[in-house]
Amino acid sequence: MSGHNKWSTIKRKKGALDAKRSKIFSKIIKEITIAVKESGPDPDGNPKLRLAIANAKGASMPKDTLLRAIHKGTEKDAASLLDLNYEGIGPHGIAIYLECLTDNQQRTVSNIRAYFNKHGGELGKNGSLNYLFDRKGIFVVPKGTLNQDEFEMAVIDAGAEDIQPEEDAFTITTAMEDFGTMMKKLEELKVEPESANLQRIPKTTEKLDVEAAKKVLRLIDIFEEDEDVQNVFHNLELTDELMAQMS
Repeated sequence: MSGHNKWSTIKRKKGALDAKRSKIFSKIIKEITIAVKESGPDPDGNPKLRLAIANAKGASMPKDTLLRAIHKGTEKDAASLLDLNYEGIGPHGIAIYLECLTDNQQRTVSNIRAYFNKHGGELGKNGSLNYLFDRKGIFVVPKGTLNQDEFEMAVIDAGAEDIQPEEDAFTITTAMEDFGTMMKKLEELKVEPESANLQRIPKTTEKLDVEAAKKVLRLIDIFEEDEDVQNVFHNLELTDELMAQMS
């Protein structure tokens, strides 16, 4: 779990420097749109929308962009968005799980298959890799002026399985079933997470040498650049040597 959290930290810091904000916004807008489409535009009665709004705020999305995204979810075009998952084997046998939101399934699956094929992988059947991952709630909470001991006790009571203090934030892991409970606890504490989402955490990881691992990470970057791909999960072991070169 710690390796996963370190990678999340690297990606979070890298993202802040990357000038990829428009792509981040595009993905969050899709999350908001589908949340509104499913359960309406009122965040008080729509937990999925509350979560998407929290992620939008964590990414510093302007308020008018956020409001437009909520309105977009009420329009007819929102009905065309599909929530799809794809699974495949990447270079050197690494399992890759993709969560997508798309208005064109044929385009999405065609692109994903091409990415796998071009980089020495293969798109698999849906459900073929599910058993390799556990779904967990992952919360990134800015430290701010929080008292670490008091905060950790409070979130443990709300179901935290793991708490990783970082330089400027805490990364909290919960069981999928405790995701809503943790969201409510943070609201009670008046703590706004930088991000909060359900992720697929590998039960075991596969270790590769640095050059082979870089080849896998290049493919993961390509997936993440695709606007139809919301999240990418994998079971590559992120060794200290690899992370030193990626940080």
